[in-house]
Amino acid sequence: MKSVVTTVVTAADAAGRFPSTSDLESVQGSLQRAAARMEAAEKLAGNIDQVAQEAYDAAIKKYSYLNNDGEANSNDTFKSKCLRDVKHYMRLVNYCLVVGGTGPLDEWGIAGQREVYRSLNLPTAPYVEALTFARNRGCAPRDMSSQALVEYNTLLDYVINSLS
Repeated sequence: MKSVVTTVVTAADAAGRFPSTSDLESVQGSLQRAAARMEAAEKLAGNIDQVAQEAYDAAIKKYSYLNNDGEANSNDTFKSKCLRDVKHYMRLVNYCLVVGGTGPLDEWGIAGQREVYRSLNLPTAPYVEALTFARNRGCAPRDMSSQALVEYNTLLDYVINSLS
């Protein structure tokens, strides 16, 4: 699993050197933000079903044509798969908060996603809408501290950009 520590060590090793001062400062910054990431991960884990459902509902509200016959959300099986995918992205964001890097998203959520969606003829815009809703829904201090919200939103922005 790719984290800040493994990324720094791997890059230094590939260059045939020890980690530099700036490499170590990067790791230190990640460790300093760990408490905020853990808070965000805990809050998301405790509420992931509701967050995913609200995000899914917002996407379907905006793209209601997807409920038409033959579209990507036209039957109960397709609807449950779409909700499952939104929840999958939210779980990957949670994993990234825990490890302190984008490895889980890179490895399990982003690699090959465009090809999969293209081959299944699925639009990515509803997923972008769902994740954007989840990002915009978060509120400090109602949901989590402002620093935890920054960590959470940064990862949502990362996956949104990958789908755009």
